[in-house]
Amino acid sequence: MRTKIVAGNWKMNNDLDASKKLVKKVAKKVKGKKLKNTRVIVAPTFVSLERVSKKASGTPVEVAAQNMHFEKSGAFTGEISADMLKSVGVEIVILGHSERREYFGETDALLAKKVDTALANKMEVIFCFGEVLEDRKSDKHFDVVESQIKNGLFHLEAKAWKNIVLAYEPVWAIGTGETASPEQAQEMHAFIRKIVADKYSAELADDVTILYGGSCKPGNAKEIFSKKDVDGGLIGGAALNADDFEAIIDAI
Repeated sequence: MRTKIVAGNWKMNNDLDASKKLVKKVAKKVKGKKLKNTRVIVAPTFVSLERVSKKASGTPVEVAAQNMHFEKSGAFTGEISADMLKSVGVEIVILGHSERREYFGETDALLAKKVDTALANKMEVIFCFGEVLEDRKSDKHFDVVESQIKNGLFHLEAKAWKNIVLAYEPVWAIGTGETASPEQAQEMHAFIRKIVADKYSAELADDVTILYGGSCKPGNAKEIFSKKDVDGGLIGGAALNADDFEAIIDAI
C-alpha cells in the first residue's frame, strides 16, 4: 500500500515566532488522529527550520526544507547544503518546485545534481514538476511532464526510488483563476505512474507516492484525494492556516 502524504509548503511566509506557533497548532491537531499509512510534513523557511524541527520532535509532524544546494560547501553565498540541513534535524527536501524553476531558473540538469546530492546524503526528496498554461493549451502537458521527470530522475537506479516522492504541479492552476479538475489530476497521475513503470517496473511505479500540488484546498481535497493515483497533496496557501491544513489532512 502506497504511503499517503500531506505536505505543507510555507514558502516565504511566517517569521520565526509565527512558524513556531503554526507547527505547534498543526502538531496538536494531528496528535490525536489515527493516521493510517499517512505522513504529515511541513516546510518552513531556512531561518525557522531548527526551531520548527525541535517543536515537531516527538509529534507525528515531519519537517522538510524548501530547497538545497548540490555542493557540500564553498563560495555559494545564500545557499544551504545537505550537511547543514541534517545538522538541524531535517532529512527531507523539496526540489524542483515550479517557483524555483520559474523565478530562479533551475534547470532539469541542475535539479538532477541536487537529487543526487540529497540521495548521497540519505535524504528523502519531494521532486516537483508540471506544465504551465501555454503547455496545457497547446497539448504539450504530457511531453513537458515526461521530460522533466526523465531528465531529473531517470538516471537513478531503481533502489534509489525508495527515497523519492513525486509532486505534480499544474502550474496553470495555481493562482491563475484556472481550475484543474479531479479528473485532470487523475489523468496526469496515471500517466506519471505509467512512464515510471515503463522505465523501471510496474511494482516500483505502484509503490511511488505521487502528490498533487495544484491549489488543493479543504473544499476540493476530498474529491481529488479520492482518485486512484493521487496519494496526497503538496499544499501551499492552505497550509498556512492550521484549521485548513487539518481539513485537508482529514480529507485523505
